[in-house]
Amino acid sequence: MKHRKSDRNRKRGRTTAVAAVITIAALLLAGCGAGSGGSASESSSGSGNGQAKKDRKILVAYFSASGNTKSAAERIAEETGADLFEIQPEDSYSDEDLDWTEEESRVNKEHEKKSLQNIRLKKTTPDGFDDYDVVFIGYPIWWGDAAWPVNNFVKDNDFSGKTVIPFCTSTSSSIGDSGDNLKKMAGTGNWQSGERFSENASSDEIKSWIDDLNL
Repeated sequence: MKHRKSDRNRKRGRTTAVAAVITIAALLLAGCGAGSGGSASESSSGSGNGQAKKDRKILVAYFSASGNTKSAAERIAEETGADLFEIQPEDSYSDEDLDWTEEESRVNKEHEKKSLQNIRLKKTTPDGFDDYDVVFIGYPIWWGDAAWPVNNFVKDNDFSGKTVIPFCTSTSSSIGDSGDNLKKMAGTGNWQSGERFSENASSDEIKSWIDDLNL
């Protein structure tokens, strides 16, 4: 009888020891889980900030006379994930209208008479314009300034709270004061320095500029 009682005591001792080991292991695993959860939370927070930056809504609005500004605008939109909006005059320009070498052409007459530069647009405000955080505005350079069909787009929209970035295309002219002049017309928005691109701006050139903007 004494031997049986001793065996039972030994078995109980082993059972208690095993239970203690299991309890300790469970506590250790719980501690590791808490530590892992903390790291995941920090990582999530970091990626969240980055995602918030990427979630800025961007618009590329442009007027293009011969297709060069349109090409640049499409590349900018591709690089930034932006929406595109084409600024279109109600009375569109023909090739003859754009022939600045012809004294009686439309653009020459408009250049000579400022009142003719009040160009009515098919649509002035893009859908959901209030939701955009960044607005690129593209145009060709006419007589050292932004092509005037852009003027009413700038005058008739509220850029408050938006970052506005002008860009232009030209054969030889610089962007000059065109961006500053548009800024004065707008009266609202956080306007940035603009960029001039040649007629055949490369994708690499545009991508490099976009990267430097750090949007």
